[in-house]
This record gives sequence, structure tokens and C-alpha cells, in this order.
Amino acid sequence: MISRRDFLQVGMAASALVGASGFGNWARLAAQQSLTQDQLLQFDTFGNVSLIHVTDIHAQLKPIYFREPSVNIGVGENKGEVPHVTGADFRRLYGIEDGSPSHYALSSGDFTSLAREYGRVGGLDRVATVINAIRADRPDAILLDGGDTWHGSYTCYHTAGQDMVNVMNALKPDAMTFHWEFTLGSDRVAELVSSLPFAALGQNIFDAEWDEPTDLFPPYTTFERGGTKIAVIGQAFPYMPIANPGWMFPEYAFGIRDENMQAMVVQVRSEGAECVVVLSHNGFDVDKKMATVVSGIDVILSGHTHDALPEPVLPGETLIIASGSNGKFVSRVDLDIRDGRMMGYRHKLIPIFSDVIEPDAEMTALIDEQRAPYTDQLSEVIGQTESLLYRRGNFNGSWDDLICDALLSERDAEIALSPGVRWGPSLIPGQDITREDIWNVTSMTYGEAYRTEMTGEFLKVVLEDVADNIFNPDPYYQQGGDMVRTGGLGYTIDVSAPQGERISNMTLLKTGEPIDPARNYVIAGWASVNEGTEGPQIWDVVESHIRKMGTVTVQENDSVEVTGV
Repeated sequence: MISRRDFLQVGMAASALVGASGFGNWARLAAQQSLTQDQLLQFDTFGNVSLIHVTDIHAQLKPIYFREPSVNIGVGENKGEVPHVTGADFRRLYGIEDGSPSHYALSSGDFTSLAREYGRVGGLDRVATVINAIRADRPDAILLDGGDTWHGSYTCYHTAGQDMVNVMNALKPDAMTFHWEFTLGSDRVAELVSSLPFAALGQNIFDAEWDEPTDLFPPYTTFERGGTKIAVIGQAFPYMPIANPGWMFPEYAFGIRDENMQAMVVQVRSEGAECVVVLSHNGFDVDKKMATVVSGIDVILSGHTHDALPEPVLPGETLIIASGSNGKFVSRVDLDIRDGRMMGYRHKLIPIFSDVIEPDAEMTALIDEQRAPYTDQLSEVIGQTESLLYRRGNFNGSWDDLICDALLSERDAEIALSPGVRWGPSLIPGQDITREDIWNVTSMTYGEAYRTEMTGEFLKVVLEDVADNIFNPDPYYQQGGDMVRTGGLGYTIDVSAPQGERISNMTLLKTGEPIDPARNYVIAGWASVNEGTEGPQIWDVVESHIRKMGTVTVQENDSVEVTGV
């Protein structure tokens, strides 16, 4: 049984592109006991080329819980379009039965009870099993890593990415691109990239001084597979110096550079490429626009926005594949390439149910080896949670509410700000909170928890700037992340309003008084992109707060009113 778009046909000049997605095979299974590894891996081999895509792993080596967002608002032409459909609407769109494995894997509703039923997801030893199975079926499949790999955990931080490099090298990718990796700093990135046994791609990574491509990051690489020449072009995160500290990688300039992307497509086609794949960390909406601006791209493997879609999206003749995050999914895409063009495809988003997929023994041993020096620190219990702790969503996430509470308390502040990053696993009620869990939602190389003063007027400017990064109707001006999380502050946001006019009704929650534009407020936050930021590390702040609480209960956050949806 395949999805509702059985043999979706897209008109092409001389023929039809015929496609199918296979998520329906596991989407409607009724209960955990009916879910098997063979069912998850079942795939009707198709065509002559296979792509395997993983992205946004964020250094998660072990199985985790991960709740998908319940709020993901689209604006402009993307209003109401996937991936900006969530919850019950998402399940109706794809014909997903309530309570099914795909409900748990792809949707947020009833997450706690389904997590207890279906268990954890991810684990790179399980990912290895899936990749090995695909390669057994298609030995020359191309494995592509979409970036955000060397970031996001205790061990990744303390090894400066080496744990992830060692594990990913064992998976034998054919190419990767980048985002958070650059926050390790230019010297460390150069050291790691120079050691990679596969291609490190970025057509939009330029030398900042000369505005020229770099030798370290070639724009593309090519493969001869299935009697076909395939070109893979890398697209790193375009907004690095805006979303992350530019002083950590001053040698490099980024940007979308779609004109250069078009030039690369033309070049690889002139060199005989019959299939062009873009390995992207743009984010889904940016990829969707790029697919309409740049001609000649067959497949975009999309990353950055952590979207998990059981079917490709086709703007024009380009397939866009979204493969989720945190090691929760692996995408397989089979292509029929004939006469210099893509004639059809078959796709499957494979969920990594950790209790169903057998771990690869060699990979388990390698992962345990990376973690062994830190076992005591990782496993120390700091407290317990009575609440579901999650991060994903355009506005409030309970993990970030807890972080904001820690900032307010430990830094003696009136208002707290926590960045709207998407990475970080979930915890279900009744779980211990370990040091590893805290680091999984705070680990970064600029985690200082600052304490400063801002006027009410400046605070509004900050919120307006972040809101425009998310809700600008032109995807090329959406510079990543979700809305900054706030503690001690309530406000109304009209996502349909123009720039500078989205935020209103700002209120200091402690007193219920309106924010005074002229008054100074004590603000605590973390992850400032400014060089020289001072303060304790955020993971220490959160750990201290949780130790004092013992048992964590996070109340539902209704301090942000959203209009214009």
C-alpha cells in the first residue's frame, strides 16, 4: 500500500515523472507489536540510482524521545502548506490513523502516551542497520549528510566534534554540508574537514576577503552510479554570520547565492551530469523558493528546519525531500535516470523506532567507546520531571520555559530570553533529568548566560527583528530558528503584520504592568552572538536550578497571544 499520491504524475517535456512514497506501509499499523524491522525496511527497488539522506543529527548518538512541533506557522505563499501543517491537520492530510506508529513519529498529539507505547527513536547504531540494509539492496547507494552533525551534545562539545566525526566516518557518507559545525571555530573546522574521507561541499561558502570559492569546500562532487553520472552540489546554511557568531569563522562568507547555484547546475550538466542533486541546509521554504528560481535541479535534500515529511514536495520538476532530525529518520530515494533526465522516483521516509530496529553491533561498540570517558558525568541524575519537556514549536517549548525560569531565578532577572533553536530531545513525565539531558538542549560553544539591562523600547526592537526572521513572507529573508522564548514577559504577535509592527501588548508578568519603553529592565539570556559575552555557562545555570527544584513541573505557557494566522 502506498500513499495517497499513488503514481503522482508531473508533466515533463517528453514524458511523465512517475513517483510514489512508501510511508503508507507502516503508517497505518495498529499497534507496536505489529511493527517489525522488515516492515520498516521494506522497499520495492526502483530505477538505477539510490540516495540515502540523513540530516540535523545534532550529535545524538543514542536513542531519544523527540516530539514534533504542534505549531509551525507558514506565511505568504507558504501559509497552510507543508511543512506548516501540524497535529490532527497533518494526520488528515496524509491519511494517518490516530494512535498509529506514524502518528507518534510524525505528529505531536498525545505524545506522552504514544512515547510510552512505542518507545525511543533514533540511535546511530540503528541508523547504521538501516543504511547497511539499503546498501545490501543497492550497493552503490549514495549516502549524504545534510549537516548540523558535529553539534548538540556533551561529548561533542568536550571532543570538539571528534566523537561525531569518528562515528559518521564509520557510516561512510559520500558527502556532507554544514551549519553549526562552523561554531567549532575556523581552525577546528579546517582540521576536521581536511581529515574527512568524503566530500565537504558548499557552493555558497566563499572566502570573505576575496569573495571567491574556497579550496576546502568545493561546490560539488560527482559519482558514476547505475550507469549514470550524478552531481551533488552542496548548499551550506546561508545566514551563518547572522544566526551564529561571525567572529568564530571570519574567513568565510555565505549567502544563498542562487546565481552561483544556477552556474553550478549549468556547469555540471555541461560536464555530463544526468542527475543533479542539491544537498542543502537552507531550510525547507528557502529550498522551495530556490527550486523555482534555479532550473535544472532534480532533487533537493532539505535540512535545517527539521521537517519530517512522508512524501516529497514538488515545486515544478524538482523533488524536495525532508528527513527530520536528531537521527529519527532516514530517507531513501530511488531514481530512474534515463536519456539524461529523471523519469521517475520512489521514496520512503524510514522512522528509526529504536525498540524495533536491531542495533548494528560494531556501531554500538564505537558509540560506547566515544562516550566511555564521560559516562559518570553523562549519567548523573540532577532531578526528575513531572512534565513533558520538549522544545519544538514556533513559540513556547517547555524545555525553554524551564531554561527561562532558571535564568530568572539564578541570574536575578525580570525578563529572560532563550534562543528559538530547534535542536534538543524531549523527556516524558516521570523521567530522571540527567546532566546529558541538560546538555542536549544547551550545548554550544557560546553558551554564556549574560545579565544586562534593556529599555522596553529596545526589547521590542529585539522581538520585532526575530519575528521578521521567521515570518517575513519572502523565504529568502527567513534567517532560521523559531521565535525567541521569553520568561517573565507576555506579548501579542500578529504574524501577518509588516516588519516592525508585529509585536504589541508587551507585559511584565510579575506585576501585570505594560512594558514601559523608557524604563530599563534586567534581562538574562544566553547564546549571544557578540564576542566577549560574559556570564556562567547556561548548562550550569540550568543544572543549579533543577537541583534546587528536585522535581520539575512546567506550567502551560499562555503568555504569547498569536494572531494573523
